[in-house]
Amino acid sequence: MSENIKPHVRWIIRRDMPQVMPIEQQCFVSAWTEADFIHALRPRNCIGMVAEIDERVVGYMIYELHKCRFHLLNFAVHSEFRRQGVGSVMIQKLVGKLSYQRRHLILLECSDRNLVSQLFFRSLGFKATSVLRDFYDNDEGMADAYLMQYRHKPTGDELFPTRSLNYGVMGS
Repeated sequence: MSENIKPHVRWIIRRDMPQVMPIEQQCFVSAWTEADFIHALRPRNCIGMVAEIDERVVGYMIYELHKCRFHLLNFAVHSEFRRQGVGSVMIQKLVGKLSYQRRHLILLECSDRNLVSQLFFRSLGFKATSVLRDFYDNDEGMADAYLMQYRHKPTGDELFPTRSLNYGVMGS
């Protein structure tokens, strides 16, 4: 991806599934099925987004909305578009939704066997906070996961909102 081509990130729609499914199968040993995606996206608090370039879906993310956090459930970028900023643009879209007053945390689980993903999320400011033993059960057997989190850093305006104070005029 050249510097002047940025992916467009938008809500996922049912018509995207034929492009999403090959990416899912390419990226994961225990890939979600189309039924898994539909089931995950059914609740109101679950959101799906895709990144597209020239109307081609090149990545996606599925996340849950909770009172104080986002929980990233599924995230992938097509192999042809990795290391070109697609994943970063998607994560920045999610980070942009964080605020001091409301949702201030993004959580995700990352396989302890997936060093590339660990380094990618770490480069964006995520930190591993704990190990989840036997979190993944797949064709390769049980695997641990790192619970990773990104915490919103409040801006000065969020901490100290400017208020127009009217103290009146001091009398003579």
